[in-house]
Amino acid sequence: LKNFKIFGGISALLVVTGLVALILLPFGKNLFNLSIDFAGGTEMEFNMHTVVTQDIQTEVSDLFKDATGVDASSVTSSGDGNEDVLIRSTSITSEQRAAVIDKMLSQYSLADTDILNNNDVSASVGSDLQRSAVVCAVLAIVLMMLYITFRFELTSGMAAVCCLIHDLLIMLSVYVWLQIPLDSNFIAAALTILGYSINASIIVFDRVRENLRTARREDFASVAERSVWQTMGRTINTTLTTLFTIGMVFILGVPSLKQFTLPLIVGILAGGWSSVLLSCSLWNVFRKKFRKKRI
Repeated sequence: LKNFKIFGGISALLVVTGLVALILLPFGKNLFNLSIDFAGGTEMEFNMHTVVTQDIQTEVSDLFKDATGVDASSVTSSGDGNEDVLIRSTSITSEQRAAVIDKMLSQYSLADTDILNNNDVSASVGSDLQRSAVVCAVLAIVLMMLYITFRFELTSGMAAVCCLIHDLLIMLSVYVWLQIPLDSNFIAAALTILGYSINASIIVFDRVRENLRTARREDFASVAERSVWQTMGRTINTTLTTLFTIGMVFILGVPSLKQFTLPLIVGILAGGWSSVLLSCSLWNVFRKKFRKKRI
C-alpha cells in the first residue's frame, strides 16, 4: 500500500489512451480500428462443399486480397458442418465483389448457387450491440457495487468499481495501440472480464474483513497489507492457470478465436494487477476520505 502512488501512476499511464479514445468518440474522432460490426462493411459467404479448415481460411483471405487489394477483416467457417466460408471486410465496390466471386468460383469449382451471401452490413447493427453492451456493463457494475457494499462497506464497493473500470480501459488501450479490429468479440470478452476480475478482488476483501475481526491496535492499512500478502499465492495461481489455458487457445486456435482470446488475456492480466496492487490501496484511500473512525 505504501507504493500505491507508483502502481497507481503506472495504471494511469496504461488507461489514459483508452480513456481519451472513449472521450473523443462522441466528437467524431475515432482512434479505434472498428470492424464492420460497428463501422459497416461487406459480407460474402460461399458453400465450399467441404470442411473449411484453417488452411482454406488462409487461402481465401489471400484470394480476397489479390482480388480487391485490401485485407479481409475476418475469414471464418460457418454453416452446418462448417462447410461455408464467411468473408467480412470494409465496404468494397461492386467490381471488387465481382472479382472475388470470379476467383472463388474458378479456384474452388463452385456454382452460382454456392454464393450464399453478398451484401453490405449496416453499422446500425453494431450501434444496437454497443448500446446493449453498455447497458449490461453498467447494470452489472451497479449490482456488484450494491452487493459489495452490503457484504463489506460502501468504500470497498467504490474501490472494486474503480478496479473494474481500470481493467476495461486497459483492454481498450491495447486495442488502440495495436489497432486490433474492435468487433463483437471484444464485447463478449469485456463482459466476461467484468465477472472474472471482480472475483479476485472479493477474495482479498474477504480476507481483510476476517483480519479486521481479530485486529486490535493495527490500523486499516496494516491489516489490508497483510491480507494482500496472505492471498497473493491464490491470486497468482488462479491468474497463471487461466492464462495458460487461454494462451493455448490463442496460440493454437483459428483467427476468429484469437480475436476473442486476446482481450481476455489482457483483461486477466489487468485484473490480477488491479486486485493485488490497487484494490486494497483504493479501499484505504476511500476509507480515509469518507470515514474518520479507526478500527
